[in-house]
Amino acid sequence: MKRLVLASGNPGKLRELSRLLDDLGYELHAQSEFGVTDVAETGTTFVENAIIKARHAAAHTGLPALADDSGIEVDALDGAPGVYSARFSGAGADDDANNALLVEKLRAVPAAQRSARYRAVIVLLRHAADPSPLICEGSWEGMIQLEPTGDGGFGYDPYFFLPALDCSSAQLSADEKNRLSHRGQAMAELKRRLSAKGV
Repeated sequence: MKRLVLASGNPGKLRELSRLLDDLGYELHAQSEFGVTDVAETGTTFVENAIIKARHAAAHTGLPALADDSGIEVDALDGAPGVYSARFSGAGADDDANNALLVEKLRAVPAAQRSARYRAVIVLLRHAADPSPLICEGSWEGMIQLEPTGDGGFGYDPYFFLPALDCSSAQLSADEKNRLSHRGQAMAELKRRLSAKGV
């Protein structure tokens, strides 16, 4: 198995990405296993933040690093929370606080105007100084609902409604979510590119 460090301590991300990489022979380890702490995400785009996180994890572990930066963009909020999705309600925010703020900001917005998308960027660095990281992207269209449904997934999933499936992303099985989601799309692209390179 080829070892990769995931530039995150998020157990939800580790589960999803491990499942997606397993058939390529990669063993994904959270950076927290190596005592690596989070780095400040000072970028203004998902690409910048993913590269910052991957370089930090690779530099501290000596391993190739995989980083994901993702978030939800709500059209009625001019694309917010975007890159600030994980800390939408402030530093040290959790999912409940972030979702509560999202609902509060959208409560007066008609349902038809609550269009949104999840966006993900995944970066793979061979080493900390890699000058040409692999960058893969995915997006997933939906709507924001004001009441949560489902108990799967994490983050904004219980509020991210998929009209074509008549359910929230938190109501999907792990396999369905991996096939459809923004992160699943980005990972599918990464897998295609890794397979093409024979990496």
